Amino acid sequence: MSAAAIELKDLNKSFGLARIIRGVDLSIGRGERHAIIGPNGAGKSTLFNLITGKYRPSSGSVHLAGTDISRLNPYQINRMGLSRSFQITNIFPKMTVFENIRCGLLYSMGYKYSFWHLVDRQPKLTERADEILEQINLTDRRHLIAGVLTYAEQRALEIGITIAGGADIVMLDEPTAGMSASETDYIVDLIRQVTEGKTLVIVEHDMGVVFNLADRISVLVYGEIIESDAPEKVRASEKVQEAYLGVAEEEAD
Repeated sequence: MSAAAIELKDLNKSFGLARIIRGVDLSIGRGERHAIIGPNGAGKSTLFNLITGKYRPSSGSVHLAGTDISRLNPYQINRMGLSRSFQITNIFPKMTVFENIRCGLLYSMGYKYSFWHLVDRQPKLTERADEILEQINLTDRRHLIAGVLTYAEQRALEIGITIAGGADIVMLDEPTAGMSASETDYIVDLIRQVTEGKTLVIVEHDMGVVFNLADRISVLVYGEIIESDAPEKVRASEKVQEAYLGVAEEEAD
């Protein structure tokens, strides 16, 4: 039996006296689309940052495909096949859309810290960047400065950068935050397409997005996972309704 894509074992994180993550155990299978939900202050972003190496656990461990990554730096984790986006759009606003994607490809395509390669003369690099632009529906924006894109297009570009390195595990932090209904539909369709066959982990407040995308949902409340199951079972759970979901759906109405 192959190792889970991500496994958290008795994971804890404290900041001073504040205990934010409290003994989380979670296994996310390869190819699974997994959503982490919970009320504000539940610890979702902290958990996300523990998995991706921005924070180190106070105790417990994080495993990627069976390897303990708890003490690794974010760039080391990225090179092992995990890539992430951020709550705040994280692109190069003064570079073109094409150049943004090309930057995301450089290390994975072997260019690393090379000072003697002219990237404009690397046909394979250009070809792959154009393939990703087509995937994220930004081919016609190829030569635009990224900072002039609409908000939804910038989020799509960030997703393109996230997948450019060829990661098998993609983590998206509130990918549809601040979007209109039509923009949300666009991004959800895009996420579904570009993560086909990959492991997807999302933190998201929009329950429509969560139930549309996820194979399994984990509910985090006060740093503890109170439920982790298929969407229909999470929706029907009385303890989830009491702790979070009912309130969230009322707010959405």
